[in-house]
Amino acid sequence: MTASSPRTPTKTPKVTRIDRDNDSTVQSLTRAMQLLELLAEDDEGFRLVDIAAHTGLSSSTAHRLLTTLEQRRFVQFDRETNLWYVGVRCFSVGAAFGRRRRIAHLALPVMRRLRDSTGESINLGIADLGDIVFVTQVESRELMRAIGKPGFRAPLHGTAMGQAILAAMSEDDVLQYLRTYGLPKLTNNTIARASRLHETLGEVRRAGHAIDDEQNAVGLRCIAAAIRDEHGQPFGAISLVGPTQRIKSTDFLHLGATVRAAADEITAAYGGR
Repeated sequence: MTASSPRTPTKTPKVTRIDRDNDSTVQSLTRAMQLLELLAEDDEGFRLVDIAAHTGLSSSTAHRLLTTLEQRRFVQFDRETNLWYVGVRCFSVGAAFGRRRRIAHLALPVMRRLRDSTGESINLGIADLGDIVFVTQVESRELMRAIGKPGFRAPLHGTAMGQAILAAMSEDDVLQYLRTYGLPKLTNNTIARASRLHETLGEVRRAGHAIDDEQNAVGLRCIAAAIRDEHGQPFGAISLVGPTQRIKSTDFLHLGATVRAAADEITAAYGGR
């Protein structure tokens, strides 16, 4: 790469000047996010003086925030040109968002068919930092039905989707999960002992699906199977969920096979294995 002389950005960035009345941690985060928004406006980079001018921050404050972001690879500093750019970590975070949107797009037709064939609500979730994060749901048409909000989080061990993902992980990864997150209880039925979790995951591996019998919410049963990426690694799951009055233990085997087939179809559509 050849060096270029410092320059003024070619277009005026659409960035709101940053409020400086409060120096709290929350505001520091807000400032950092706005710096990223500014850097994203121009691929050719910004000088520190331009960043300060556009944001209303002092050069020292802007430099402190940029240095912190650089340590986490959210921004990059070219020492030959003295220009700041968006860093590679922003790409990986954005790619994760893109993957979430892509998997939802691919999964929804399968989820609708599964809802129509079983009559129950169907959830899609993605694993994130020891939790299952609900991405989307196809609701049952029954008056009494389970409703899940996108963005809702629950510990992996306390949900059928999470258990399906844990069961597809290596033993070392499961042990790391236990060391990091523990086994907090959500209901009286939530798994609270490591030995019981290992037993349950063994059952999930043999059956090909996971069962949540009021472990996450009283009055609900859930059956789930994992979705895998191109490396065969689990990153998400789908689940069928409904009230205990309709989903009986005698239904687990049949519904489990149906959910597993749907998860395998989504895995194939995603390019996983």
